[in-house]
Amino acid sequence: MPLQNRVTPLGELVADRARGLVYGNRGCLHDDEQRIRRSWQVKRWIACRLEFKGRTRELMQPGRYTELFFLDEATAFAAGHRPCAECRRPDYDRFVGVVGMRADAIDECLHAERLDSSERRLHRASAAGLPNGAFVLDEGQPWLVLDSELLRWTPAGYAERQPRPDGETTLITPPTLVDVLRSGWQGDVDFLHPTARQPNVDPGGAGSF
Repeated sequence: MPLQNRVTPLGELVADRARGLVYGNRGCLHDDEQRIRRSWQVKRWIACRLEFKGRTRELMQPGRYTELFFLDEATAFAAGHRPCAECRRPDYDRFVGVVGMRADAIDECLHAERLDSSERRLHRASAAGLPNGAFVLDEGQPWLVLDSELLRWTPAGYAERQPRPDGETTLITPPTLVDVLRSGWQGDVDFLHPTARQPNVDPGGAGSF
């Protein structure tokens, strides 16, 4: 059985065999039986490289942080994660330069933007003004903004497409991270899963390593 450590754009933790292209954590979320007991422990939600200095970990060890996996960095941003200051130091430095705050202040800001008490916080925004990589909510499903289209997110990749709507929409990606996307952000991890640019790729099998 797959572990419950895949993260959706809404920040939810689900079990799925497709692993994803970006790694991260938000503290220890599991118990000794590898069952998820909380959605976050610390306000420092980070997105990391899958590989760094040859390090390996046994997943969900008792008392250690919960290893999380994202489809891509656009998904990690939507969930409210920022670049790690250790394994992605150049990205972190660029990120800090764009946001104009240091790590603790960024983490406090993002925490307020992604959660309202214990509930997921969503925002309103003009669909026409959203940058590529932002996520919106449509009929309860997360959709990626890409050029003139919206792409439906799945754990294994992007599925069907529909035109980008006019008017206001429900924004999933925290506003601070939308501003980072608007700056033309490109990090050193996979920003978009291959299915975003290759619509004929079957999301049921892509990225399932």
